[in-house]
Amino acid sequence: MGFDLAVSAEMVFLDLPFAERVAKIHELGFAAEIWDWTSKDIDALVATGARFTSMTGHIAGNLTDPAGIAELLRTAALSLHAAERLNCPNLNLTGTALDRNGLPVVPVSEVTGAMWLAAGRTLGRLAELGERAGRTFLLENLNTAVDHPGTPFARAADTLALVAAVDNPHLKMNLDLYHAQIGEGNLIELVERALPHIGEIQVADVPGRRQPGTGEINYPAIARALRRLGYDGVVAFEGWAAGDPLLALEHFRAAFTL
Repeated sequence: MGFDLAVSAEMVFLDLPFAERVAKIHELGFAAEIWDWTSKDIDALVATGARFTSMTGHIAGNLTDPAGIAELLRTAALSLHAAERLNCPNLNLTGTALDRNGLPVVPVSEVTGAMWLAAGRTLGRLAELGERAGRTFLLENLNTAVDHPGTPFARAADTLALVAAVDNPHLKMNLDLYHAQIGEGNLIELVERALPHIGEIQVADVPGRRQPGTGEINYPAIARALRRLGYDGVVAFEGWAAGDPLLALEHFRAAFTL
């Protein structure tokens, strides 16, 4: 039993055109992941022969106010069509739409009880969309201290609570351990607690969001814990390469090869 290793094409081989990045990731034996599909040549990505494990699942909107919900659901439906073309099983969500710098389009200073209830209802509707399309939406945790200030429902504890409340197999967590280390820590216990609701795990080291082995997270220990727990799903490197990207990806592979 091994992990299904994937790499975000948004953050490695930055000197190559995007489709060539995906082709290089495929050549190295990894699945590929992408962000905003609207800026990509989908036909060129399909032509690479790569396998895609995750892509952005909405382009605009949010989980909580009527206009934002309508826009989120509209762009989620469009994303499902793109996912079908790419044969991508998982579509990634965040608590609100982010701009190209990773900042919320509409930052939130306080999340109210009414917002929690609205988010749960919206996520339930997204799960129903995913079920009809045979795909799964993944709600990703983010850190607000470094990368994404003002994002609602950002902690892994928040995403876990929402996903568990919806309780639909077409809505899972994208548990990003880089973000969780900055915001919450105690990663192995977090994985154990969230395991039934995890659809994917993303990794990068802290500080710097670089490959495993460059910072403070003991990823080999996390890999052993995942094996002990029986997790054999996607582990994706979503980080910047420190130095040679080929070597960075080999360090990622080594950390999750048991």
